[in-house]
Amino acid sequence: MNAATKFGDLHRLQAILLAILVLAAWQGACRLFDISPLILPAPSAIAIRLYGLVASGEIWPHLWATAVEIVCGFVFGVLAGLVIGAVISLIPVVERLVYPYLVALQTLPKVAIAPLFIIWFGYGLTSKVVITALVCFFPILVSVVAGFHSTDRDQLDMMKAFGATKWQTLVRLRVPSALVVIFAGLEIAAVLAVIGAIVGEFVGAQVGLGYLIVALNFSLDVPGVFAVLIVLSTIGLAMHGAMRFAARRYIFWIRRSEAPVLV
Repeated sequence: MNAATKFGDLHRLQAILLAILVLAAWQGACRLFDISPLILPAPSAIAIRLYGLVASGEIWPHLWATAVEIVCGFVFGVLAGLVIGAVISLIPVVERLVYPYLVALQTLPKVAIAPLFIIWFGYGLTSKVVITALVCFFPILVSVVAGFHSTDRDQLDMMKAFGATKWQTLVRLRVPSALVVIFAGLEIAAVLAVIGAIVGEFVGAQVGLGYLIVALNFSLDVPGVFAVLIVLSTIGLAMHGAMRFAARRYIFWIRRSEAPVLV
């Protein structure tokens, strides 16, 4: 076991100990000050409610619906961001004409325009996927544009001097040079995908974890709301972890500590 592995294990152990301390302090405060479960339920009550939701099977249809929305929206948003970002980066006139409008679209609050997507696409899966894709789109677009623009000019001149075609330059130079920034955008988009799906379900849905939160909140089941929030956090961590794993797999020549962060 090398020093880097030991250092990483130490950090994980510290993070676990911190979580245990926070949960213990939370549990103790709820008991000591007799906090009402309607205001702040104890971790033990949340764990019991989460077990009840899982054991009864009540959560599974909602979890499946939200997972499909997140994955589909993420995939479509990433594909659109990669394609449009590459076109904008490689064709300057498109960047001057189109990019400002895409930035203006991003400034619109997604909560404000989500009802329009519900009207256009209905209460089913399509509207949630569109909202999630829209939320994921801009981080990928920015990362692709920034990554392609960061390509070393001397390397571009060298490729041109050796007679490389535009396609060869794109595949063998621009894309590998931009991968670090692109994966940083993917990590951000993976987390935002969860937010996009839940925003769509809050506005209008018939199934999903967001719909379940609204229903539990309406019945004043606060431990149940916290339990669903834990499930959503787990999904977000899984998505983020998958992107980090892919980054280590495909940009193995750069240490993670050297990777840029977009936000």
